[in-house]
Amino acid sequence: MAQSLPPLNQPQLEQIARIVGDTDDGLTGPEITVLLANLAFPDDGANQTKWKRLYNSLVVLHNKHGVGNHAIQLVNAVMSPARYISTPDKFQRRQSALNAVLAFAGYYVRDDGKVGRTTPVSTLNEALARANKMGEQLRKRNVHDRVLDFCKAELVQSNYFHAVFEAMKSIKTRINELSGEDGDGAQLVDAAFGMAGGPIIAINKLQNQTDEGEQKGFAHLLKGLFGMIRNPLAHRAKIEWQMPEEDALDILTTISFVHRKLDQAIIRTI
Repeated sequence: MAQSLPPLNQPQLEQIARIVGDTDDGLTGPEITVLLANLAFPDDGANQTKWKRLYNSLVVLHNKHGVGNHAIQLVNAVMSPARYISTPDKFQRRQSALNAVLAFAGYYVRDDGKVGRTTPVSTLNEALARANKMGEQLRKRNVHDRVLDFCKAELVQSNYFHAVFEAMKSIKTRINELSGEDGDGAQLVDAAFGMAGGPIIAINKLQNQTDEGEQKGFAHLLKGLFGMIRNPLAHRAKIEWQMPEEDALDILTTISFVHRKLDQAIIRTI
């Protein structure tokens, strides 16, 4: 056997098995049969649920050898990037889920699918934060707290479609709060930022044509976000609109920009 690795405990082994053998998003029964055979791991047979087959295999090896090598071998095999050529989103979801578990044992799944060593965590929040790659990238960009407050749960699950949808709600809620208007979408933007009769929310002092142009441009940006992002997301199923990590990151950063402009806005009494 290669260098002995620190063992994982029972809850960690169980969670790895549940992630890999998940009913909806895990490996299929035949895939598990091939996986265990290729690794020369014990297999009690296909009469058990998928995750229990994996869990029992890991427990037998753990009890016999008392090391973490076999669990890591299984994760390495499952996370081989070649498996995910046509399903890269599945790789990201599985990577994040496994990283939340492995963090407690001082491991993590790298982007090349191999397991690396890291400092163990001791709390659930630390594990979830470490597994949440998107959240970490947004924090590096210093994204506005309002954005993260509205979509934190979705980011932890790497659910970028709904993360963007929830973050867009933060814009509507913020404009409602600042303007006192109850509308939504383009109607709300016109009521709060429209120049006719003077806007309720001004993003500058409106002292010249340049200021007015910026105000109008900001209103167009908001309408564009509602029209291109918020409205389609509200009326399409997730499967009909793929939301890659890169697109979600750019959209959430744009939403953050909107909130920073609103932080400096002038609320006018009409």
